[in-house]
Amino acid sequence: MTAFRGTYTVLITPMTADGKHVDVPALKKLVDWQIEEGIHGLIPLGSTGEFLSLTPDERQLVIETCVQTAAKRVPVLIGTGAEWTDECVRLSREAETMGADGVMIIPPFYSTPTDDELFEHYRKVGESIGVPIMVYNNPATANVDLKPELVARLSRIDNCKYIKESTLEVTRVRDIIELCGDRMTVFAGILGYESFWLGAQGWVAVCSNLIPKMSARLFELVADERNMPEALALYKEMLPIVRWVGGHRYVAASKDGLTMMGLPVGKPRAPRLPLPEADAVDLRRELDRLGLLGSIAA
Repeated sequence: MTAFRGTYTVLITPMTADGKHVDVPALKKLVDWQIEEGIHGLIPLGSTGEFLSLTPDERQLVIETCVQTAAKRVPVLIGTGAEWTDECVRLSREAETMGADGVMIIPPFYSTPTDDELFEHYRKVGESIGVPIMVYNNPATANVDLKPELVARLSRIDNCKYIKESTLEVTRVRDIIELCGDRMTVFAGILGYESFWLGAQGWVAVCSNLIPKMSARLFELVADERNMPEALALYKEMLPIVRWVGGHRYVAASKDGLTMMGLPVGKPRAPRLPLPEADAVDLRRELDRLGLLGSIAA
């Protein structure tokens, strides 16, 4: 299997206008457009994809649609995090059976498991599937922090080959690489540009829902070409969008932004709300600055 590398979009889940169903045609179009724009990989059913707000049948529909539409043009990893280890195993097996190239697993997000419990959780999942696991460290949402020493321990599990590191401590990238060597490949979860320079081989990005071409190019400029001046200039150009889809409004801003760009994808499911009108005006202004309003062909 080819190693995962590059900028991977953690995809939104398009909804019908009434919010009651997954909008399959819009999802197919989103996947095709992302790949045409040069994105290196896709990750449906992460938190940006509102995975906890979907029914089991909807989850399967999203997996089937993304895997079949991508058609092996880029890797597709599926978010399979769950509070109960057995459920995480079931979801991960389901993703593998349906053709996923890997899974992304956030730790159980309520029980605040100990390091030993986390190791057993990932070990049991790893022994149950044959595709790689991307461990997802996001202390803000999982309530536990996978510190580099624990990541080194997890890297001894055969299938735990990748980590999405989503703290604001960019030195984590350095420390994980130092402790794990080639057993664990680091993907940035937030600080893409900064993490690339310390050896991260990928970025799981929210902003690439809106700017996939720029997000993919940023990785290439740093990781492949080592072109700091051009990379920094591109990063500064992207930064307003990166900020817009950060924080609590990441789902709403991504969905409203895509709609402004010509691909209606519905609104977030409750309790999330759409962007307030004043914010929507500001986001529209930034998209207009980049020439992106209405840029996705009908």
